[in-house]
Amino acid sequence: MEILELFKALILGFVEGMTEFAPVSSTGHMIIVDDMWLQTKDFLGEYSANTFKIVIQLGSILAVVVVFWKRLLSLIGLYRIKDAPKGEQLKLTHVIVGLIPAGVLGVLFEDYIDEHLFTTKTVLIGLVLGAILMIIADKLGPKHPKTNTLDKITYKQAILVGLIQCLSLWPGFSRSGSTISGGVLLGMNHKTAADFTFIMAVPIMAGASFLSLLKNWEYVEMDHIGFYAVGFVSAFVFALISIRFFLKLIDKVKLTPFAIYRIVLAAVLAVIIFL
Repeated sequence: MEILELFKALILGFVEGMTEFAPVSSTGHMIIVDDMWLQTKDFLGEYSANTFKIVIQLGSILAVVVVFWKRLLSLIGLYRIKDAPKGEQLKLTHVIVGLIPAGVLGVLFEDYIDEHLFTTKTVLIGLVLGAILMIIADKLGPKHPKTNTLDKITYKQAILVGLIQCLSLWPGFSRSGSTISGGVLLGMNHKTAADFTFIMAVPIMAGASFLSLLKNWEYVEMDHIGFYAVGFVSAFVFALISIRFFLKLIDKVKLTPFAIYRIVLAAVLAVIIFL
């Protein structure tokens, strides 16, 4: 591996880590940075380049585990959240019911989504529609939300957030954008909706990534291990920074600034691609 190629892995890890959990669509950013600029498939091969993007997602997931390790352990009964209200605590079943809708639809329509929806046009549509949903959430969400901690999330809220998360199966819509918006519309404050989004991300992203990695394992070449390793570590480090920064920021700025950014990004993409 040449230094320039490893630098490209670092850049892609940066893009993945900084955008995976912010409501801005990591897919849209990958199209801009890799497909339109770095062109890693030219030296990795198309299938190996796609596998690389799966590997670096695992780096981002590991960052969530590091940030939320106490909460994740509490879900399986290995840790007690001290500040949880008496008789209340977010349970693993809350997360499971939130994952079921998108999980089922994702399995049923995986091939169709991969074959027909991963286009520049659909990503542009997803960026704009996701932005509109985020603005609506900020405008229509309660001014003084009652669900201001994870331990106050109800099963009804969890399943409805899960249903709204199905929108993220459309590339460019953004999983975090849809789930945070859904949580806010259902009475959560922005921080709680973001926390729930990140916790749900661990099983659904880890499962999807491992399944994709198994399907594409034959395309992993030993010559590319260094490239994969740099991308993985880069994604982990920058995701760690991004998550901590985002969780401090989200209750202050809400979703609208991210929505505006998405619309601008879609416009820039459209100009670059179609003009």
